[in-house]
Amino acid sequence: MSNHKLLTLDNLSLQEIDTDAELIPLLTPEDEEEMTNEALPQDISILPLRNTVLFPGVVIPITAGRDKSIKLINDANNGNKIIGVVAQKDENVEDPGEQDIHKIGTVARILRVLRLPDGNTTVILQGKKRFEIDSVTTEEPYLKAIIKEVPEARPTVRDKEFLAIIESIKELAIQIIKESPNIPTEATFAIRNIESNPFLINFVSSNMNLNVEEKQGLLSVNNLKERALETLRYMNIEQQKLELKNDIQSKVRFDLDQQQREYFLQQQMKTIQEELGGVSHDQEIEDMRVKSKSKKWNEKVAQHFDKEIAKLQRMNPQSPDFSIQRNYLELFLELPWNEYSTDKFDLKNAQKILDRDHFGLEDVKKRIIEHLAVLKLRNDMKSPIICLYGPPGVGKTSIGKSIAEALGRQYVRMSLGGLRDEAEIRGHRKTYIGALPGRIIQNIKKAGTSNPVFVLDEIDKLSSSNSGDPSSALLEVLDPEQNSDFYDNFLEMGYDLSKVMFIATSNSLSSIQPALRDRMEVINVSGYTIEEKIEIAKQHLLPKQLKDHGLTAKDLQIGKKQLEKIIVGYTRESGVRGLEKQIASMVRNAAKSIALEEEYNKKVTDEDIVKVLGVPRMERDKYENNETAGVVTGLAWTSVGGDILFIESIISKGKGNMTMTGNLGTVMKESVTIALEYIKANAEKLGISPDVLANYNVHIHVPEGATPKDGPSAGVAMLTSLVSSFTQKRVKKSLAMTGEITLRGKVLPVGGIKEKILAAKRANIKEIILCYENKRDIDEIKAEYLEGLTFHYVDKMSEVLDIAITDQKVKNAKNIA
Repeated sequence: MSNHKLLTLDNLSLQEIDTDAELIPLLTPEDEEEMTNEALPQDISILPLRNTVLFPGVVIPITAGRDKSIKLINDANNGNKIIGVVAQKDENVEDPGEQDIHKIGTVARILRVLRLPDGNTTVILQGKKRFEIDSVTTEEPYLKAIIKEVPEARPTVRDKEFLAIIESIKELAIQIIKESPNIPTEATFAIRNIESNPFLINFVSSNMNLNVEEKQGLLSVNNLKERALETLRYMNIEQQKLELKNDIQSKVRFDLDQQQREYFLQQQMKTIQEELGGVSHDQEIEDMRVKSKSKKWNEKVAQHFDKEIAKLQRMNPQSPDFSIQRNYLELFLELPWNEYSTDKFDLKNAQKILDRDHFGLEDVKKRIIEHLAVLKLRNDMKSPIICLYGPPGVGKTSIGKSIAEALGRQYVRMSLGGLRDEAEIRGHRKTYIGALPGRIIQNIKKAGTSNPVFVLDEIDKLSSSNSGDPSSALLEVLDPEQNSDFYDNFLEMGYDLSKVMFIATSNSLSSIQPALRDRMEVINVSGYTIEEKIEIAKQHLLPKQLKDHGLTAKDLQIGKKQLEKIIVGYTRESGVRGLEKQIASMVRNAAKSIALEEEYNKKVTDEDIVKVLGVPRMERDKYENNETAGVVTGLAWTSVGGDILFIESIISKGKGNMTMTGNLGTVMKESVTIALEYIKANAEKLGISPDVLANYNVHIHVPEGATPKDGPSAGVAMLTSLVSSFTQKRVKKSLAMTGEITLRGKVLPVGGIKEKILAAKRANIKEIILCYENKRDIDEIKAEYLEGLTFHYVDKMSEVLDIAITDQKVKNAKNIA
């Protein structure tokens, strides 16, 4: 059942009224009898209703908006106030005629007419008696018709079945009113106080939630008992619907807490955003589903994605987890699952690219070409993990770009310097607020393919902290047997990295975790010779700087001799980074002269170099002289390449004590101790009196005391220096040496040979003493780099002394007794 409304006659919306009690007259049986006996007029004005049916005895408000309807109401209100009310067959008909209205209607009396400010008229009608239209007499200015009374068969007063039906209608009506939240409880009072049975039936029929056709069907039933049964049937249906609705509501009813309140507010915001042209969360989820259909992931990944997007759909958009889950799914969609770029297998073109971008580095180029050749033949080889090891500025990082261009792959670079959080590699668990995937996965996403050339820069500068050990996390990344299913904490799934070509760069191997170093193929990228640097400067550095400074080759030219002067006098490195800075200074000077319209030499001279760069500062690594006993030139490896190392010793009268200075490390101090003990044990063979060893103190110093020095490779130089001091004999001119010594008199091989040889050549050394086992390192160096050098390969310390110590005493030699 429904509460009373102002039911629209036209297109106006339904309006609630607050005077329900006034619209429910409680008819007595006497009133009912009077209405039944009241005679009907033969000719009556007909008011069509769009959306309701008027029953006898019932009072309803009607809002009229059509001109014909308003005129009819005004005329009737000024007359006898009696009209005929019928329902339209189709409520959309604006000007209904005889064929558009039902035949059965109700004679009504106008109780009150209200004129509204919007021009409409509200009229309150009370049904009197049913009628049937015999014929329509006119349609203008409104419908008029000849009507006849419709006889109504009523049961006797003692009909127990009818009385039982009436009681059932009352009880069911009261039950419906109690269970329905839309019907005011005052209606229960009205139902209980209705004494007239026909009016009860009509009142309930009028207020049930039935459509016009169903209500018209009830009005058309002539037998009151049958109408009561039909009304009871509709009431049972409505009561069952109401019980079912209440049952469903009780199952889903919940208390609104703050989070749920925010959810509903968010839903309203979503609707507002949609109205303003924004995208709703539901639309975002649907877009994700559509995008996922184009991904090339396997069934396992697809199932995981479907599960996670269903989880997102169930989440409250205001929950902190919602944005994390959305970011997680967006990462899934942005990752290039099984998307690979096509490799280029033109080996000759690849060789041209590598030669174009890098002068020298033959071992690296050879290894890359070998890999391309195997990949071309098999097309399923796992990418190798290469570690380019060498001093700064030799082109380790830039070679990755050339490899990517040669292969036709995307290039990504990840700097590992100072990285100390394992989550940077493996990612954070997505349960944390602000969680992110690891930088490996982030860079794969940025590359857009699953087989880029991936440069891991400065892998030796990884560090560990209480947040984990990143180098251990890299073990899985750089293991060809494991990285086909690399697990990222944020991704929560394995990702195939086996097709990625990893290239690591390092300045030192000693700081790399042994297990990590074992997984990489180490290629030594040693320093450049002077000749190589001249070619690099000519082919790469100078053209690059001219372009960066807006000049052309016509504006500035630097010849080979001038480039060599810059290299020798102003740089002290294995790479070319410092050389590029010096060339940039020359180019900037030319750019300044052009901008100020000053005269300058387009062909750079030696004087121009001194004028711009100042006096040469790097002459200290030149070989000095052999006029002083105890001075020996050693060869050392540093993080910036090779260098020469002067080792000095001096003796003074004392008690045979030994002191050392020069910021020497433990290993180097041990080398000095070994050398001295060897000399004491073999003094007679070396021509040194034991009394000299007992009565003279010896002091060893390595210049540049502010620089820490350590390593075993200075052993032979320490030995030679001490023997030279004790014998006061000169060391051979233009000679340098490197090698480890033992108490047995053996000379052991050392590393960094190429860097040391290049340092010796820069210092104008002519002869070099090496361990015989280091000969294999010399064989790997190009012959043109070794021009002007003579190598002495030794196994024993006595051989070192035979080569290095001359028979010529130094000037002002000490008189050692």
